[in-house]
Amino acid sequence: MNLSKLFEIQKKLDQRIVKEKGLEGQNLLGKKILALQVELGELANEWRGFKFWSSRQEPRTTAKCEMCDGLGNNIYFTGSYDNGTLQECSEPCEYCDGTGDDDSKNPLLEEYVDCLHFLLSIGNDLGVNRIKQKHKHRYDIETAFIHLFMGVGVISTRRDSVQEDNYKMTFSLFLRLGELLGFTWEEIEQAYYEKNKENHERQE
Repeated sequence: MNLSKLFEIQKKLDQRIVKEKGLEGQNLLGKKILALQVELGELANEWRGFKFWSSRQEPRTTAKCEMCDGLGNNIYFTGSYDNGTLQECSEPCEYCDGTGDDDSKNPLLEEYVDCLHFLLSIGNDLGVNRIKQKHKHRYDIETAFIHLFMGVGVISTRRDSVQEDNYKMTFSLFLRLGELLGFTWEEIEQAYYEKNKENHERQE
């Protein structure tokens, strides 16, 4: 994964947003930090592994089919009546082959990439855009999330070496979390490009 390139691509998106939203001269770091924390929560919610009270703790890696609303079949009315009741019929959804799932979308990966957008943006604000992809974190997923929340929470407007080290460590742990969630560098990078394109289209 070419992180230097991703930092540059994110910078262009951020500059466009600032210009088109009239945000020139505003310090947006605090808002970005809070946004990243919200996105981390949404990522954890899609991972579901912390939900000890639920019988569904498997990560959500497929989305609900929008054509059948996840039902797996389409219901339509036949136009005939039986005892005054309009009769309905159902057939398997042709878009999801009756599974109710949209395999083209991966909510877990999408939320991870949403986090990556804000993490890159924060790095650009701090002037830190070189991250080593090697790491020594030995955490499980749950512990990685907890430490990420703490790491993101202490990022501030200070621009000293301690702040830079904290950001780099947090980013490194985030990359480790991606591995723990089962993503490849190629998957993450491709998903980032797709979401970046979508974000530009939203601005239009």
